[in-house]
Amino acid sequence: MASILTNAAAMAALQTLRSIDRSFETTQARVSSGLKVETAADNAAYWSIATTMRSDNRALATVQDALGLGAAKIDTAYAAMESAIEVVQEIKSKLVAAYGVGTDRSKIQEEINQLQQQLKSISESASFSGENWLQEDISDVTGTTATPVTVTKQVVASFIRNASGTVGVTTVDYPLNEDTVLFDTGGGNLGILDKLAMNGTTSLDFSVVTLDITDLGTVALQLDIAEPPGPHDDVDALDAMTQFVDEQLEAMTSAASSLGSIQSRIDMQEDFVATLIDTIDTGVGRLVDADMNEESTRLKALQTQQQLAIQSLSIANTNSQNILQLFQQ
Repeated sequence: MASILTNAAAMAALQTLRSIDRSFETTQARVSSGLKVETAADNAAYWSIATTMRSDNRALATVQDALGLGAAKIDTAYAAMESAIEVVQEIKSKLVAAYGVGTDRSKIQEEINQLQQQLKSISESASFSGENWLQEDISDVTGTTATPVTVTKQVVASFIRNASGTVGVTTVDYPLNEDTVLFDTGGGNLGILDKLAMNGTTSLDFSVVTLDITDLGTVALQLDIAEPPGPHDDVDALDAMTQFVDEQLEAMTSAASSLGSIQSRIDMQEDFVATLIDTIDTGVGRLVDADMNEESTRLKALQTQQQLAIQSLSIANTNSQNILQLFQQ
């Protein structure tokens, strides 16, 4: 039935055109933003997951920075420990040289004194961002008694979210105690290089008195070395000092090994966090990123449909004029 009051064909064509326009706007927005889920209205579930994971990824990026800071502290401590080990090795070689008959021990003593001062300088300089892992207060001093304590240094390692939504931060811990610290700043002399040794009456912080090879008789008395018949045996005193230095060298080597282990772990954790950030980015992209090949193809098709719909509406709108021609005849 033809009617001049109700143009059903034009209404249908208009409805089709509106539908095509809505799809065209959606596809054009996806092409412009690169996202198929840009707002919660697009897909509430995917948008919620993506927003949460993006937030977690930002936290992981901060963790990555914290790992870099922690690695720098460890690298500083390790480099200083290596230098200190080289100095102690040099002191050990000087003590061995002092065994020689006719050796000018006063010259060797001057070298030892300078090496002792170098050890303290290395330890004091091993600071990064206000933290020194080679010098720390690791003693609880009560009267004349010093009790060893452990100070734990923490490096932020990761950000985690479990199935229930609870979040947390994990850390890599490194203990500062009598096995890892060179000098005890708490006055208890419990560090590797300032601890009491032998009979516990002489502070072996590599002081000149302890390592005085120019007066080995006094040293023998201080270290409680048994007096043989006649004068104190210089060799016994040198043996005691060399043994002590060697023990300290072993302790420092063990501490350097601990630093090397945590250094390796931090490096692995940095690599893992970087990979994890990329993986999460990829996962979020699979949820919300638009397939540009598909969207560009759809956009081209919708442009064609839009033109056809406009043409169809134009044809439908001419129907009334066709009816007018019937009356003119």
